[in-house]
Amino acid sequence: MRCVIAHFPFDLFAGDVRESMKGVRPEPVSGPSVTIGRRTYPVKQVGEVITRQDRRDFTSGEVVRALTRLGFTCHDTAATPEAAPTPLQTATALLGGGALR
Repeated sequence: MRCVIAHFPFDLFAGDVRESMKGVRPEPVSGPSVTIGRRTYPVKQVGEVITRQDRRDFTSGEVVRALTRLGFTCHDTAATPEAAPTPLQTATALLGGGALR
């Protein structure tokens, strides 16, 4: 897929992105992130690896748009998702026996 990041055109493919990120240790996430395989990376880190540009040269939005079009799941914030409630907790909450945690 052809995309423009920091005013430079790139031909990106999902397999190439996965291969580029293989063996790269994820940095702590503090903003927009993307899930590649079983790991969650900051989008700026992924953009830096796949474009070989300094992360100050592009916006996270440019990388998010490109990765979303490639089929990757992008997340808006660094908030870690809470564990899903168990079926018992859901049933209890629906019956008015307490709030979900």
